[in-house]
Amino acid sequence: MPYTRMSQLFLRTLREDPADAEVPSHKWLVRAGYIRRAAPGIYTWLPLGLRVLAKVEAIIREEMDAIGGQEVHFPALLPREPYEVTNRWIEYGPNLFRLKDRKGVDMLLGPTHEEMFTLLVKDLYSSYKDLPLVLYQIQTKYRDEARPRAGILRGREFIMKDSYSFDIDEAGLQAAYDKHRVAYQHVMERLGLEYVIVRAMSGAMGGSRSEEFLALTPFGEDTFVRSPGGYAANVEAVSVSAPEPVDYSDIAAATAIPTPGAGTIEALVECVNQVAPRTDREWDGSDTLKNVVFMRVSPDGKKSPLVIGLPGDREVDEKRLEAALSPDEAVPFTDEDFVSYPGLVKGYIGPVALGAGQVLGLKGSAKVTYLTDPRVAVGTAWVSGANVADTHVVNLVFGRDFTSDGVIDVAEVREGDESPDGTGPLTLARGVEMGHIFQLGKKYAEALGLKVLDQNGKLVTVTMGSYGIGVTRAVAMVAEATCDEKGLAWPRNLAPFDVVIVVAGKEPALMEAAEKLAADLEVSGLEVVLDDRNVSPGVKFADSEMIGYPTSVVVGRGLKDGVVEVRDRAAGTSQTVAVDEAVAAILELAQA
Repeated sequence: MPYTRMSQLFLRTLREDPADAEVPSHKWLVRAGYIRRAAPGIYTWLPLGLRVLAKVEAIIREEMDAIGGQEVHFPALLPREPYEVTNRWIEYGPNLFRLKDRKGVDMLLGPTHEEMFTLLVKDLYSSYKDLPLVLYQIQTKYRDEARPRAGILRGREFIMKDSYSFDIDEAGLQAAYDKHRVAYQHVMERLGLEYVIVRAMSGAMGGSRSEEFLALTPFGEDTFVRSPGGYAANVEAVSVSAPEPVDYSDIAAATAIPTPGAGTIEALVECVNQVAPRTDREWDGSDTLKNVVFMRVSPDGKKSPLVIGLPGDREVDEKRLEAALSPDEAVPFTDEDFVSYPGLVKGYIGPVALGAGQVLGLKGSAKVTYLTDPRVAVGTAWVSGANVADTHVVNLVFGRDFTSDGVIDVAEVREGDESPDGTGPLTLARGVEMGHIFQLGKKYAEALGLKVLDQNGKLVTVTMGSYGIGVTRAVAMVAEATCDEKGLAWPRNLAPFDVVIVVAGKEPALMEAAEKLAADLEVSGLEVVLDDRNVSPGVKFADSEMIGYPTSVVVGRGLKDGVVEVRDRAAGTSQTVAVDEAVAAILELAQA
């Protein structure tokens, strides 16, 4: 294959950052000519970008094939019916791209393909002898993200590798899960990413065990925790252990006290310390029971109030709440909503008037659901609202004075909180989800009727696993992890070209030497681009650094002395090499 000339390459580098760039990878991938924005969250891949993308895909294919995976390819345009059977036509809510064909038939753009894989295996396999089976695809997915951001890190159209295992029993599922886990570790290591495996929520996917592979970056949208003993979990999956019940026999009766203007936790603490001081210590925010109200919205649009009671020194973590309620959503409670539910007095909401199952509001038709934090255990005493303006109640005891409809663990997780494994304080860090593996179990197989005959001739439901890796996201994260103030700096196994040869001058002899060197390197097995453009050497040098070629060879003034300059982008080093030794020196550098 002949080397590539930059004068013929479809490429235009930019000197200014794109206006919507939030993270370095987005900035440099656009400026260096790898991607172009077509619409919010939707990007066109240019020749350089496609070359990197193909190398990422090749790594993933190699690792999937190594564990016995077989590649298939489904359409992105899918029928409604299978997703309706599993209820995901509704559960996906506004994230699902829905459309109709010319006959008015409902279709969708696939966000993920569990249903299609399940139906394919159901169509072709019927015996335990056909299992175990692992199928995978690398394909474009579509999700109508409310806030696409960070370039290809979070888009509305993206490429994902999704694979599915099919087994006769739980032991087979565990074996397939373990194989995928190891394969994903190999992928992350070959991509050169610093990553951590954390416990995760299964969410709308369903199933039991799930884990995420997070690439570490301060720009990450995912917060995770680690403990000294090795516990690691996404914050959505961190569970707080409820304290043991407390003896409340000596706690005084609940008493209402005036708290004028104390509509915030800070004002309440100051007020209660003045009106009803403790003898042992001062009241603080952790003694108060904050009751936060949301409107819970189901995928079909039904609404009902949800009040969450948690210690006043904690906030509700929106991502934990989203995961806990999925597929439902929680939206802010508006002033109009408060008018409709006068029993919920803004700033003074308390649990006594709520109670388990009590109906509030003028309309009286919608029940207010009241859920409490695990820390609100039997016998614990609190200061909370009295459901009357300018009034709170002290010595409210859970189990004596109020109850709830259940427990919800959605309070913020803090640095220094005790780890669930009991090994010490938690530390927080941020990352980007690169992969997610699920033990789906029988959810989709049962819904869609995937059964096979076992060894005894009895029909049994197949058990499944689901495993995803973000391919386009991997390109962005490698760029994020390796770029610097000059631009991209690809690892050699992912770079669009191994070597760029920069012709630093207009003399014909320079071009002749560069062309010969390019041809010799290409024959030696390297991917070479020759920068033969009619622009200044300074522009060529800046572009070679911004584009991120691992090795740059400068054919310039030194040629008259029989030497060229060889630069290593990642190391930031250069060396002078004799022209007749350049191929060997560059090959040694490329293979290091």
